[in-house]
Amino acid sequence: MRENKVKTLWSKGECAVTGWLAIPSGLSAEMMAQQDFDAVTVDMQHGCADYSDMLSMLQAISTTDKTPFVRVPWNDPAIIGRVLDAGAFGVIVPMVNTAAECRAFVEACRYYPEGGRSVGPIRAGLYGGADYFANANKTVITMAMIEHKDGVANLDEILATSGLDAIFVGPSDLAVSMGYTPGFDPKWGDVNEAIALIADRCIKAGVVPGIHVGSVEYGQKMRDLGYKFIAYLSDFRMLQIAYSRALPSFRAGKPAPDAP
Repeated sequence: MRENKVKTLWSKGECAVTGWLAIPSGLSAEMMAQQDFDAVTVDMQHGCADYSDMLSMLQAISTTDKTPFVRVPWNDPAIIGRVLDAGAFGVIVPMVNTAAECRAFVEACRYYPEGGRSVGPIRAGLYGGADYFANANKTVITMAMIEHKDGVANLDEILATSGLDAIFVGPSDLAVSMGYTPGFDPKWGDVNEAIALIADRCIKAGVVPGIHVGSVEYGQKMRDLGYKFIAYLSDFRMLQIAYSRALPSFRAGKPAPDAP
């Protein structure tokens, strides 16, 4: 079975940084996978990739040793099974607010007797190896998103779910559910208190905490809190920021400021 290098990093107490793919392109995925990330995540929820795009993007990522993740559109066993069969070594599922929702997610990712995933790893067998079925349950990472105040309220029960590997905080939806505006790197005290609480409870439960950030400064604060899986912006946002900063300087004939 091919190594899941994110799990290897976690076993050493190290933080994994993932690239984030919103652009539905195998070429963009290949370029991002060649950067200094530990993992690369295809976003099928808020990104523009459909299943066919996702498949070609996973193939592009596999030209490197970066661990392929997919954020699925919703907690649906049908799409979860399909992205796993396509070769995802980590699945991120949105908006997990209860232990029952978390249990359904994990069971969709695991073969019997740990879950109810149907057997048919069409590309996963090519990518993972001939012994994929025997090792998939202990290799594939299950990552549930906590991005609503209800999920925070039920966090301890969610973290007790057998087979759950990690939590991924969605800061925008979390802030919105607490009465604020969306965006990376929330500035409101009670939102950041919730984010710190999530990290603390995860660490105590033996579940890896992860989060999506929009700046180096905030990312370092999250590392200091113990977050061990961090997404930094996305291919789309990086391109948008780079051009929005560079073009005015280009028109003015002045050097462009550094991108974030």
